[in-house]
Amino acid sequence: MNTRDPFNLRGGTSAVTVLQAGAARAALSAAQYTQKVVESGQQALESGRQVLVDATSTAGDGMSFSVPRNAPNFDNPQRRFEDSAWGSSGRSRFGEHGHNGGVTDRISGMFADKNGLPMYKDKPYNYATSSRRKMPLFRRKRTLGALLVFITAIAYWLGLFSSSQDSPDARAQAGRGLWNLFSGKKSSVVDWEERRERVKDAFKLSWSAYERNAWGYDEFSPISRRGNQMVDGGMGWIIVDALDTMILMNLTTELKHAREWMTTSLTYEKNHDVNTFETTIRMLGGLLSAHYLSTTFPNMAPMDFPEGSSAEDLYLEKASDLADRLLGAYESTSGVPYASVNLKTMQGIPSHADAGASSTAEATSLQLEMKYLSKLTGETHYWEKAENVMKVVDDNGAKDGLVPIFIYADKGTFRGENIRLGSRGDSYYVEYLIKQYLQTSKQEPVYLEMWEQALAGIRKHLITYSSPSNFTVLGERPSGLEKEISPKMDHLVCFIPGTIALGVTGGLTVDEAKKSSSWGKKQEEELELAKELMKTCWGMYKVTATGLAAEITHFQLYEPPRMMPEGALKSPQTLSSTEDAEWRQDYIIKPADAHNLQRPETVESLFYMWRITGDDTYRQWGWEMFESFVMHTAVAEGSGFSSIGDVNKIPPPTRDNMESFWLAETLKYFYLLFGPNDVLPLDQIVLNTEAHPFPRFELGKLFKTGWKRKPRDSSGNIFQARAVDAAAQDSKTST
Repeated sequence: MNTRDPFNLRGGTSAVTVLQAGAARAALSAAQYTQKVVESGQQALESGRQVLVDATSTAGDGMSFSVPRNAPNFDNPQRRFEDSAWGSSGRSRFGEHGHNGGVTDRISGMFADKNGLPMYKDKPYNYATSSRRKMPLFRRKRTLGALLVFITAIAYWLGLFSSSQDSPDARAQAGRGLWNLFSGKKSSVVDWEERRERVKDAFKLSWSAYERNAWGYDEFSPISRRGNQMVDGGMGWIIVDALDTMILMNLTTELKHAREWMTTSLTYEKNHDVNTFETTIRMLGGLLSAHYLSTTFPNMAPMDFPEGSSAEDLYLEKASDLADRLLGAYESTSGVPYASVNLKTMQGIPSHADAGASSTAEATSLQLEMKYLSKLTGETHYWEKAENVMKVVDDNGAKDGLVPIFIYADKGTFRGENIRLGSRGDSYYVEYLIKQYLQTSKQEPVYLEMWEQALAGIRKHLITYSSPSNFTVLGERPSGLEKEISPKMDHLVCFIPGTIALGVTGGLTVDEAKKSSSWGKKQEEELELAKELMKTCWGMYKVTATGLAAEITHFQLYEPPRMMPEGALKSPQTLSSTEDAEWRQDYIIKPADAHNLQRPETVESLFYMWRITGDDTYRQWGWEMFESFVMHTAVAEGSGFSSIGDVNKIPPPTRDNMESFWLAETLKYFYLLFGPNDVLPLDQIVLNTEAHPFPRFELGKLFKTGWKRKPRDSSGNIFQARAVDAAAQDSKTST
């Protein structure tokens, strides 16, 4: 544990001050001798607690494979095979049996010599050649007796003898304690660098809790302080997903530990099926982005490798091995990847639900990763397999570029007519379309054309307005474009404001983009749409008691619904914080949708909007969001942060889960939002749907767009006769 205690979890109350005055000297001189005594007491306490934890976890939320970005309904029992839970194969850097961050650590943090080095600074204590923890346990009985009295008092105050590991009061106290430091000094000038450091502290707190309690596990429960595996031996789910965040934050010690685990414990020779999409965006994307950052920016979390060592190729070697295994998912009749793949046998597996159909978003959000790997290795088959999916999807000729959320892998045709940009549909639309265009330096105009068609379709069919305050709502068409619109927005949809802005300028600032001759009314309207949608998403946070958005929000619409083609409406310029503000009537949060999973989409868009417009408002909104996460999702005793069950209850009930994207995306986007613009400039990189950065590159001689769109009318309907001729010509050309 870092004894800097950056979040002030151990201090700031009168109780601690009183205890400090009476026992500081005894604690300082004898804390190092009491570890075994404390651990013995804690072991008995934890045994009792574990019974309660097991009972509650049996009755409460399960620890099934959580797929939080594009499939929030993966708790459905029908997905039990795809979602089956993935023993620790890694060594904790906190000792052979791990370390639970006990009372002794808290005491040493409170009373350590301020002029000395903290116990954990550059290296974890068990890496050192000698350690104070190895000293004899007993030397002075009188000192030990005084210390035990002190420890008991501290433990009682911290609630260690209570029947609940994470009572509402404890969590509320943790949140308030954390925020004592975050609030900082009051000043008329905002210190964004200082705020960025607070985000870094939040990451370090989350990471150290994971290291202590669940090292090497794929899932982490910060309240019960334990981990679960998705497959036997683990996938590196949390570790690999967070690699590039550690590099960006220059966390060399943490990164070294992660690499050590990867070198000794990470293998993808797993006789188990995994979700194709999630494994691609998190694991493959995480490895590739770590390779990119470590080779392009060697001063970020620098590693010292022996000359001629293969260690620097670790990320790329793991990525290539994993990608080869994932390719089995593409071996369907149509080339559309199956929902899952067995990593050992390399065989694709159809979805166990949805009549075997794959999610459209999942099948069409694999291209950035495979294309970049092809560019790195010179192996074109990664590119070709992933690119073919785009052709199959587009050949369906979806009206106005709006595709249903399911597609059969064997047939390559859509299932149903459900159109939405939420779960199962999101990252296809204007994300991987526009980002593929930008990734290859605008040398593949087919993806720009598809993006523009899809965005026009969104404006025509899905944009409506709330009543009475005129918020711009991106709705759903669950029964097809000809049926009624549903005023439902998943939080997942909130990636769209930033992506629209990215499409408008290509990553340049608005001021730079306006200098181009191509700037005109269309770009102005799209940028305004991005701003209005951003405000709608911000309202999802402002409307709740915790200041955190619900998983799903509904809206009160006009009757009949007002659609964008009838004329754009303007929302309130500012959102009043008063409880009776009229704008609050527009938002509807149903009890079943009120949970918050630490999702990144809104802060993702705030990051893009800040970089592109330069409007400081988006940074301030981000800071308020970060405040709310710290205040309401912090776990007592410095055990990290947890997703919560109800955003309208204070303190909110917790779900005892820290999603991997809390580290990989949410905190990363906060860190970038509060940082300088020359870190990962948007006109030089693309970020995949898991926030892993890749560089833009030229096509070169090896790579090309290997397909063309079929001719179609203005609504996207394919001209059948001309399509047959085009297909014949394509066949002749390939022959």
